[in-house]
Amino acid sequence: MDGFDLNSSENADASELQRMIAIEQQKAQFQAQVHNFTDVCWDKCMEGSPSSKLDSRTETCLVNCVDRFIDTTLSITNRFTQMVQKGAH
Repeated sequence: MDGFDLNSSENADASELQRMIAIEQQKAQFQAQVHNFTDVCWDKCMEGSPSSKLDSRTETCLVNCVDRFIDTTLSITNRFTQMVQKGAH
């Protein structure tokens, strides 16, 4: 194996490592986001101590709260993507 083959292999390994790191970072960001909206929605919607079953009002509140977080996150992500694409042109 000559030096070129070694460099090519090292570059491929480095590229794969960067891809794996990016995936793990995305997973961590997703988990942090889930943790964040769980905390916010729990504080907003839960009154008193939880029982063994959610009442319909609390369940609706939690669903709406999470939906708002998802919508907001998607909106911000889409806007950021548009800004990046405009900057790339």
